[in-house]
Amino acid sequence: MSSKVPVSVLIPAKNEEANLPACLDSLQRADEIFIVDSQSTDRSAEIAKNYGANLVQFHFNGRWPKKKNWSLDNLPFRNEWVLIVDCDERIPNELWDEIAQVIKQEEFTGYYLNRRVFFLGKWIRYGGKYPDWNLRLFKHKLGRYENLHTEDVPNTGDNEVHEHVVMQGKVGYLKQDMLHEDFRDIYHWLERHNRYSNWEARVYYNLITGEDQSDTIGANLFGEAVQRKRFLKKVWVRLPFKPLLRFILFYIIRLGFLDGKAGYIYGRLLSQYEYQIGVKLYELSNCGGQLNTANTSPSLPPSLAQEIEKSTT
Repeated sequence: MSSKVPVSVLIPAKNEEANLPACLDSLQRADEIFIVDSQSTDRSAEIAKNYGANLVQFHFNGRWPKKKNWSLDNLPFRNEWVLIVDCDERIPNELWDEIAQVIKQEEFTGYYLNRRVFFLGKWIRYGGKYPDWNLRLFKHKLGRYENLHTEDVPNTGDNEVHEHVVMQGKVGYLKQDMLHEDFRDIYHWLERHNRYSNWEARVYYNLITGEDQSDTIGANLFGEAVQRKRFLKKVWVRLPFKPLLRFILFYIIRLGFLDGKAGYIYGRLLSQYEYQIGVKLYELSNCGGQLNTANTSPSLPPSLAQEIEKSTT
């Protein structure tokens, strides 16, 4: 066993007994591990205890911050560097070796990690899924997740979904990949993306209505990879036929067909996901965010009700 790397790992979790063992196995080189749980009802707490991880319970109050930012603000990290890892992700030894080296340098305050996404037993290498850069390793005092003003959206959970980290200082890119392998079934993939589509619909809505973006990474065609993606999303939200376009983009233009059957299924599911987002965006814009409600419901959160009222006047 290699010596411990002076990094604190943060794992957001809820009912992840299927994924936690493999995740924690890959994190044994970390100096300390915090699992921030949302009152799991499965064996997640027992597994965390067996691996010697620090288990902290998070109780979401429906307001900002959500789980990751709350953890960055409140956990007693004993290391300067923190590594954010989801339960369905793994950190190979080669990546640990690279992390051990880069945290000794002073040039950067954070690093992007590239993910290999596995689906139905196959690495989804094409379709735009690789490279998949995520800023996960950084000096915890200098980085916080952006606020996209989605915390009042119902049924999205208490954890940041696709928010990115806003850093003070210069960021770099690591060479070795992290692995994304969910050991659960398609049911859970669909369930998770049903929640994600609520979040995406609100993000689309905010972009269309000109929501303040000052607390975000910003959209910049000539910026970093995630800023370029955000710029393209501002264009994307206004296009027609997005479900069909997303399949064509993934499967044909970005060569998703080279990933075989898994690539085809993944492309179809992404197209379905885009359709869900569109329907929920329509519901949000025209029905006050509730099915068959022609006018803004008084039961809506005040901030959402005010925004819908502004957009319709």
